[in-house]
Amino acid sequence: MNEQFCKVRDVELCYETFGDPAATPLLLVMGLGTQMIAWRPDFCRMLVDRGFFVIRYDNRDIGRSTHLNDVRPPTPLQLLRRDRRAAAYTLDDMADDAAGLLDCLGIDAAHVVGASMGGMIAQVLAGRHPEKVLTLTSIMSSTGARFKGEPALKVYPFLLAKRPATKQEAVDRAIKLWRVVGSTGFERDEDELAEMAGTSFDRGGGDGSGTGRQLAAMLATGDRTAAIRNIKAPTLVIHGTVDKLVRPSGGRATAKAIRGSRLVLIDGMGHDLPRGVWPRLVELIAEHAARLPRGERAAA
Repeated sequence: MNEQFCKVRDVELCYETFGDPAATPLLLVMGLGTQMIAWRPDFCRMLVDRGFFVIRYDNRDIGRSTHLNDVRPPTPLQLLRRDRRAAAYTLDDMADDAAGLLDCLGIDAAHVVGASMGGMIAQVLAGRHPEKVLTLTSIMSSTGARFKGEPALKVYPFLLAKRPATKQEAVDRAIKLWRVVGSTGFERDEDELAEMAGTSFDRGGGDGSGTGRQLAAMLATGDRTAAIRNIKAPTLVIHGTVDKLVRPSGGRATAKAIRGSRLVLIDGMGHDLPRGVWPRLVELIAEHAARLPRGERAAA
C-alpha cells in the first residue's frame, strides 16, 4: 500500500491513490466501521482502466486516520434511544473531511462514490459542498429517515455488540456478519474477507470504539431527506435487492428524494461488494460519470 496522510482541520486522514493524477478524479467513501481497504485494489484499478484517478481514504475514527479516543463511545442504550448528546461529531463533519481531502490533493471537484454510511457522507458532501461533486453515486445507503432502510432484526446484535478484543475475534465476527448481510446472488470469498478483517485489525481497527462514534454521528444527523432534496449533482442510486443491513427501501427513499436521480436495483446483491458484482458497478459508475456534460467535465 502507498498510504499517505493529509491534515484536515482537527483530524489527519490516511488515503491512497490509484492511476494518473491528471485523469478524472473519483473519490471513494466507505461505510460504518469499515476501512478504505474494503475498496479492494483490483476494484480501484478497474476504475483506473475506465479513465479515473481514484482516491480511497479512511474516515475519521477508523483505520489509520485520527481516532477520537479521548471521547467516550456511546453506550448501547444511548444508541437505541438515538441520543444525540452521545455524538462527538456528525455526518456534516465527515463530509467536511472529504471536502478537505480534495482540497489537500488540489482537486477542485470529483466524481464521488459512497457505500453505506459512505453514501450518506457523499450525499451530505453533495449538499454542503456542491462545487466539489461532479456526480454522486450512492450505493446501499439511505436518507436517515425512520423506517426507511432499517436493518433486519437479526442485524442489531452485531451493531450493539462489544468490540472484538482479539484479531481472531474480529475475523470471526466479520465472517458471521457477512453471512447474515452479504450477497446471495454472488459468490462470497470468505478467505479474502478473513484477510481483510485481519488487516483491518492490524491497521487500527482493533480499537473498535470509533465504530460506535460513527454510528452515533449517523443517528445524531438524523433524517436528511429535506437536505438532500437540494442536491444538484447528477445522482445514481444503487442498491441490492437482498440487503439486510440497509433495506432496499433506503435506496428507494434516496432516489425519490433527489430530483432526477436514477435508481438501479441489483438482484442478489446484499450489503457487500463481492467480486462478481464489480463489473456491473464499474460500468454503472463510468456510464454515470460520462453523462456529465462535456463542458462541466472539462472545467473539472
